[in-house]
Amino acid sequence: MNIALIGATGFVGSALLEELLNRGHTVRALQRDTAKLTARNGLEARAVDVLAGDNLAAELKGVDAVVSAFNAGWANPNLHDDFLRGSDAIADAARKAGVRLIVVGGAGSLFIAPGQQLVDSPAFPAEWKQGALAAREVLTRLRADTTALDWTFVSPAMHLAPGARTAQFRLGGEEPVFDAKGESHISAADLAMAIVNELETPQHRRWRFTLGY
Repeated sequence: MNIALIGATGFVGSALLEELLNRGHTVRALQRDTAKLTARNGLEARAVDVLAGDNLAAELKGVDAVVSAFNAGWANPNLHDDFLRGSDAIADAARKAGVRLIVVGGAGSLFIAPGQQLVDSPAFPAEWKQGALAAREVLTRLRADTTALDWTFVSPAMHLAPGARTAQFRLGGEEPVFDAKGESHISAADLAMAIVNELETPQHRRWRFTLGY
């Protein structure tokens, strides 16, 4: 497939880039700074800033799907609003272009108890909260979408870290996937694998899924 990837140099985005290229897909990286990307077979880099009002729909012409690993920057004082603005622009572009959209969101909107989401727990790290609240709002807006937008929202495990590509993860829905020790964790490589699996064999259209070991 020909996949547009937003955020290809980020923590998750770089793992996605590797997974996509290694599985034979063509990647159109929509990147604010294309100099951060090394030229590779199967990779096309285009200079695009989703917050600058660029014509994103035109950049999606000819692709089969767009994967958004967009992040407005953890140190950005306007992280919450910029994350929403950028995410809305990406969804609108996918809608206009008529292509599938996969959004890499956070774990904050997963339910850890009846009626309680992770982001609302007292122990949730303050430095991540604004981004997590924005990601939860993105999911809410996608679920409220009444158009034909073909979307999927992916919540990583509660703990996302570098690590091996094991393919030993399990999928879940609205609650974190815990291992035998009661921990919820996943490597960026396995997260990328699960997302590309979903691209190749869709199972969560207009829905959210999560994963863990």
